Amino acid sequence: MSTLVNIIRRSIVIVNHQQLRRMSVQERRDQSATIAVGQMRSTSDKAANLCQVKELVARAKSENACMLFLPECCDFVGESRTQTLELSEGLDGELMAQYRELARCNKIWISLGGLHERNDQKIYNAHVLLNEKGELAAVYRKLHMFDATTKEFRLRESDTVTPGPSLERPVSTPVGQLGLQICYDLRFAEPAVLLRKMGAHMLTYPAAFTYSTGKAHWEILLRARAIETQCFVVAAAQMGWHNQKRQSWGHSMIVSPWGKVLADCGEQELDIGTAKVDLSVLQSLYQTMPCFEHRRNDIYALTACNIRSKEPTQDRPFATNIVDKRTIFYESEHCFAFTNLRCVVKGHVLVSTKRVTPRLCGLDCAEMADMFNTVCLVQRVLEKIYQTTSATVTVQDGAQAGQTVPHVHFHVMPRRLGDFGHNDQIYVKLDERAEEKPPRTIEERIEEAQVYRKFLLDTS
Repeated sequence: MSTLVNIIRRSIVIVNHQQLRRMSVQERRDQSATIAVGQMRSTSDKAANLCQVKELVARAKSENACMLFLPECCDFVGESRTQTLELSEGLDGELMAQYRELARCNKIWISLGGLHERNDQKIYNAHVLLNEKGELAAVYRKLHMFDATTKEFRLRESDTVTPGPSLERPVSTPVGQLGLQICYDLRFAEPAVLLRKMGAHMLTYPAAFTYSTGKAHWEILLRARAIETQCFVVAAAQMGWHNQKRQSWGHSMIVSPWGKVLADCGEQELDIGTAKVDLSVLQSLYQTMPCFEHRRNDIYALTACNIRSKEPTQDRPFATNIVDKRTIFYESEHCFAFTNLRCVVKGHVLVSTKRVTPRLCGLDCAEMADMFNTVCLVQRVLEKIYQTTSATVTVQDGAQAGQTVPHVHFHVMPRRLGDFGHNDQIYVKLDERAEEKPPRTIEERIEEAQVYRKFLLDTS
């Protein structure tokens, strides 16, 4: 079987396809639901803006929508940097409490497209997702800052907003796995593709697109993201003049995975658009146009950095051995990190590929990128936990290089001042540990993995 076919079979997309195929007719029918996309004109009057949100919630409920998507700046649009900072609140503030009560009382999921979340001297542009109980389901903080100058306007978002630290995994909702983005993120295809790779069925781009850029690119970009990712795309938008300086384009939209516009609010200042989302259409689309199966992971790849690890769900092969899932503290798309059986120094862990491959030269482009990213992440975590400033990171690639387990893996070892009489003695100890070091108990390794896992969870 060709290398390309092997790569295709290893694709995460195949898993998604198999899951869709296993769905019963009833399960697919259950995944059909109505969603609503809202459109409004925010100003610096937070109370008036909240009244608009309440009206949009009422309209969405009247259409039996299970989710309402609100635009960026649904809380307010400031007229200056100073005013924006003054009006901003934390996610535990009074305005958020009212949003949560709205979701709870109306039993509806609400996507708060982009709130001004207070953050020291600046703010985050935070996309907050509430479930039907009014609970916080997810928070995504905008990655890309809109710093642009055209004939019509000059905007420097970075003067006020701190960029978010990471992409967030798709969130499980009544209408499938939802990938969260905000406004200017729409111009970057990479996060959309990564979210699709992580299982997203729907992407959402709440926005306050300027009138001139919206007129030129809004619909084109939304349809492009839908077509290239084969996801539903929902984009709630601001509309009209917010103040004397700022005008938004409007045209809140829902777009099908085929690129068809299912709803468009046009230039109404306060409106909703609705559409029935049926995830069962994805199966036939994947089969008709299997783009994600055809991606050349041997030539190019996208790796999502700093993504929250899922709880390990299965034991992993390590050559002919089996790694107990309880000793695994981090998993990425292609790799996993686990506590070691015999340590040379305290905190000595291993990072390996999920696919059993003896040598580095056997890795494809996607695995190589993911492996190095995972190793660097694990190194940073260990140095923070053990309060060290150095690490030995090594790979023994082949038997003559000291490899005893024929499966690609890196050793990550935090270093302390004077931990060896001669610095390079660590490599000697690495070779000798199988003979000199007794194996640690499974309880010791599980306990250590729990420490690392908790640290990752608390800091992500």
